[in-house]
Amino acid sequence: MSEGELKPAAMEVEGVAASSKPPRFRIPVDSDNKATEFWLFSFARPHMSAFHLSWFSFFCCFLSTFAAPPLLPLIRDTLGLTATDIGNAGIASVSGAVFARVAMGTACDLVGPRLASASIILLTTPAVYCSSVIDSASSYLLVRFFTGFSLASFVSTQFWMSSMFSPPKVGLANGVAGGWGNLGGGAVQLLMPLVYEAIRKIGSTPFTAWRVAFFIPGILQTCSAIAVLAFGQDMPEGNYRKLHRSGDMHRDSFGNVLRHAVTNYRGWVLALTYGYCFGVELAVDNIVAQYFYDRFGVKLSTAGFIAASFGMANVISRPGGGLMSDWLSSRFGMRGRLWGLWVVQTVGGVLCVVLGTVDYSFGASVAVMILFSFFVQAACGLTFGIVPFVSRRSLGLISGMTGGGGNVGAVLTQLIFFHGSKYKTETGIKYMGLMIIACTLPITLIYFPQWGGMFLGPRPGATAEEYYSREWTEEEREKGYNTGSVRFAENSVREGGRSGSQSKHTVHVVESNV
Repeated sequence: MSEGELKPAAMEVEGVAASSKPPRFRIPVDSDNKATEFWLFSFARPHMSAFHLSWFSFFCCFLSTFAAPPLLPLIRDTLGLTATDIGNAGIASVSGAVFARVAMGTACDLVGPRLASASIILLTTPAVYCSSVIDSASSYLLVRFFTGFSLASFVSTQFWMSSMFSPPKVGLANGVAGGWGNLGGGAVQLLMPLVYEAIRKIGSTPFTAWRVAFFIPGILQTCSAIAVLAFGQDMPEGNYRKLHRSGDMHRDSFGNVLRHAVTNYRGWVLALTYGYCFGVELAVDNIVAQYFYDRFGVKLSTAGFIAASFGMANVISRPGGGLMSDWLSSRFGMRGRLWGLWVVQTVGGVLCVVLGTVDYSFGASVAVMILFSFFVQAACGLTFGIVPFVSRRSLGLISGMTGGGGNVGAVLTQLIFFHGSKYKTETGIKYMGLMIIACTLPITLIYFPQWGGMFLGPRPGATAEEYYSREWTEEEREKGYNTGSVRFAENSVREGGRSGSQSKHTVHVVESNV
């Protein structure tokens, strides 16, 4: 098919009649207009452009939130911070996003990921710039607290990908977007010391250089929010506001979204387990540079490089987890996704225990830390290979609950193991690993009637359509509000295992990848 001959995709949108002019896409889509292919190096609108905007904006938020730890020895000496001050600020940096992520999920359900994401990014940008004028332990804590709110953009990233990509590709899309965004936690460990050194070389004093360095993540964060607003699109068919006005999309209420999220136990289990993969990643981002600097006496730049290797693993580890989730689904259905998450996260916990045990060896500590990073980050990708299937009506809030659980895990981990001087850092790392293993066990409780769980098969006669339609009243179903959920169920047939590996509801488009 030639460049101009684009085949129209399915026209209906989340529950109502199709508009008069069907959307046309440059990427193959299914009956719900979700992309059935993942063109990594394409900016095809709206699917791939949403992907690149979402991961880059989240990447910038990660840069801002963790811009301070790589420069902590300098900030500590300038402000006279104690170990308790540093611990409190680390907790503050991830605690603010707990409720922000839940609120972000609700905002995505009601107004769409584009506005929700851009709003939180712009609202937190002033705190990044204010990092350059802090002069006390309390002001340091406050800027880290408010900057941390920006991590709620993770929820809009995952919601956006779940709205743009079909079930067979949603694990990969979520994994790459989340992983490349989390990459900011590693990149900043390299970026901030380099920026600081560059500013020093042009004649600035250390007192001034680390302050000026904070303008770099602030500017990047501001630009990313503007790009999301200018070039982003909520759904394949258009933005929420336009779809609500045209009647092509049902305008839901907060009460209904909240009720169907909080009464679904699967969301709570995933929130707990995510607290001990992504939550652990956040905790390590806060402590790893200082740990290697203090424990092994390496240079600040060397400690930053080592810490960067932990976060930089996200370039392949979290996407690898999402890809593994989709591959396991193609062979074993949803039960494969669940088993994969449990195994990978448990191995990550074991490696964390080993990391805390080999503190006598610099080389062994670095090697185990890198291996640990791959498993704990892959578990994050595997988690969000499952999240999109928990609920369709409350997808945003379920994503927010899970993401918020990650921040709760980070707060508890830092508060228990890395706050003050109760434990040596290496001892805290060891105990953190044991907690990962314990908190991963509840995955065994997750059960989908239509697909089964880790130990039990599907319930006879149960269907995905029935599972998702329970979120809608009989009156709402008669009005067709659940049509989007029905289409998603139709395109999720392979979650039952090999027998349903191919969906009949895919609309193919032959088009060049540009």
